[in-house]
Amino acid sequence: MKTPFRLDQHPRRWPQPLSSPPPGYFEQLPMRVMAQVAAPAPRPLPLAWLRHAPAYVRTGLASTVLLGTFAASMWLGAPLSAPSSTATLDTVSQQQLLDYLSSGEVHVDMLDLAELPTHHLGITRQYLKPSSSELTEALDAQPTDEAGVL
Repeated sequence: MKTPFRLDQHPRRWPQPLSSPPPGYFEQLPMRVMAQVAAPAPRPLPLAWLRHAPAYVRTGLASTVLLGTFAASMWLGAPLSAPSSTATLDTVSQQQLLDYLSSGEVHVDMLDLAELPTHHLGITRQYLKPSSSELTEALDAQPTDEAGVL
């Protein structure tokens, strides 16, 4: 078992005698501390002239930087190569279209068929060849609302 530690059983060491400070130490101490704590001299900012520039110069510079950034992002973000050619349905034969649609792998619904072409394809020229007299007869046969004409 360990013996308990008792402070009064151990001899005391006497402190070393302190030396006196050098002459004038306490008179110079506040000045030395203030010299170390003093704020460093202010450095000129890189764009300090901008703070004193007129508003139209600052606005012009800001808009130029903004537009330059936008142009650079558009230029750097552009795709490297555009597709060389695009295929349209006009170049595909009708037999290939019928084979594709009747293969069973393609599911065509009414919404796909309801989309109208953006340009006139001239499909009606194949099967409609009316004469002007037939068109006049067909238009005359249409009922008209007499109240709407007035």
